[in-house]
Order: sequence, then C-alpha cells, then structure tokens
Amino acid sequence: MSRIGKAPIEIPNGVTIDVSKSKLVTVKGAKGVLTQQIDQDLDVTIEEGVLTVVRPTDQKRHRAVHGLYRSLINNMVIGVSEGYTKTMELHGVGYRANNTGQLLELTLGFSHPIYFYVADEVKLNTTMEKGQPPKVLLESADKQLIGQIAAKIRAFRSPEPYKGKGIRFAGEEIRRKQGKTAG
Repeated sequence: MSRIGKAPIEIPNGVTIDVSKSKLVTVKGAKGVLTQQIDQDLDVTIEEGVLTVVRPTDQKRHRAVHGLYRSLINNMVIGVSEGYTKTMELHGVGYRANNTGQLLELTLGFSHPIYFYVADEVKLNTTMEKGQPPKVLLESADKQLIGQIAAKIRAFRSPEPYKGKGIRFAGEEIRRKQGKTAG
C-alpha cells in the first residue's frame, strides 16, 4: 500500500468537503473554495470528520494515482483552512519591487522594468525596508497556483552562483562558486 495514499485526512472545523458522482471534489473553507477532478476508479469516503482515499485494486495505474490524489485533497484542505504563503527576496544593487493592485513591477538591472500581472486568487504585497532586500509576499489557498506564480517570478532573474544576485525564496541558500583566481 502507498504510505501516503492510505493516510487519513483530518477535516478541521469550518471546512466542508463535497464529492459529486462525477468524482469532482469541492473543498470550502474560510480562505476560499477549491475543486479537483479525481480519477474515476478511486473512492473517497468521509466518516466522522476523517476523509480516506481508497483504490479498488493493486494495478500499477491505481497505485500511481492513489497517493497523488490524496496529497492534492490534503493540500486543498490545508489551503482553505490555513492558506499558503511564499516570500521572495530580490538580491542585487538597484533591484526594486512595487505593486499596484495585482500588477507587480520589478526593476532587476535590465534596461526596462518588468511588469507581471498576478492572478486574482493570489494576494500580492511588496515591502522595501532599509537595510533589507526588497521582498515580494504571495498568499493564496491554492498551493499549485502560488508555486507556479512564484516560479515565474523567480525565472525573471534566477540567482547566479558567483555573486548571488537574483530573485530567491526567503531562507534559500545559494551555493556560491569561487570564480577565477589571479594567475
């Protein structure tokens, strides 16, 4: 058995889960509503505040998707109850970040500023404090969406190994290289 797939999901107070006949799982909570279409063969049972995902056989395909869909449902439950946050830092001389609503403006050492529109499901905030690198704060109930947006923002200027300049996640360590040595 899949260790992840057979683990039960505790449903916190204030979260409701609805499974339709077409295997569409809808999770509602304080932070929003999320939906996920799951495999037709898997069974989702809810008993006494505990959700379990059960596979019908030990076929390779059923084993492959068992843990996947259990993790997706668990991420939705955590997202609508607690939410997810990502903090990104801009390291480099002259690097700046501003936002106007959902429009993120990044100055990353190019000849032009970069404008990036963040989806409405994600709450965007930027901070610039003296002595600290500029920060971009992302909050959302959807773990998949927030991760994808953070990856796109990071791709504008990935951290490079020689000086460490670029956009990185808060607390991320960049492995530095020595560079050239004088002859």
